[in-house]
Amino acid sequence: MGRRSNNVPMNFKSMVQTEVPQGRNGKHKEIVTRILSDLDQIEDGVAIKVPLAQLTASKEKVRSALNRATRKGSRNVATASDGTFLYVWNETPPAR
Repeated sequence: MGRRSNNVPMNFKSMVQTEVPQGRNGKHKEIVTRILSDLDQIEDGVAIKVPLAQLTASKEKVRSALNRATRKGSRNVATASDGTFLYVWNETPPAR
């Protein structure tokens, strides 16, 4: 089972695979989690206002992280912004 070759020194340290962290907490996880939590609590036709001053990263990076999270969770949200706020709301599918 072990793969050892001719006593060549290793380039990197090793560890037991069961101790390897599983999952990733990205840089924007906290703000995205908070936004998604608020979106779960608002009614249709209501947007949340996230102050840009509270973002630790640019609004573009937060938007990208939010987009990845919502696509992964099969959610439809829309965003807009001005010089002060990032606006986020649940996008409702068009009526048929």
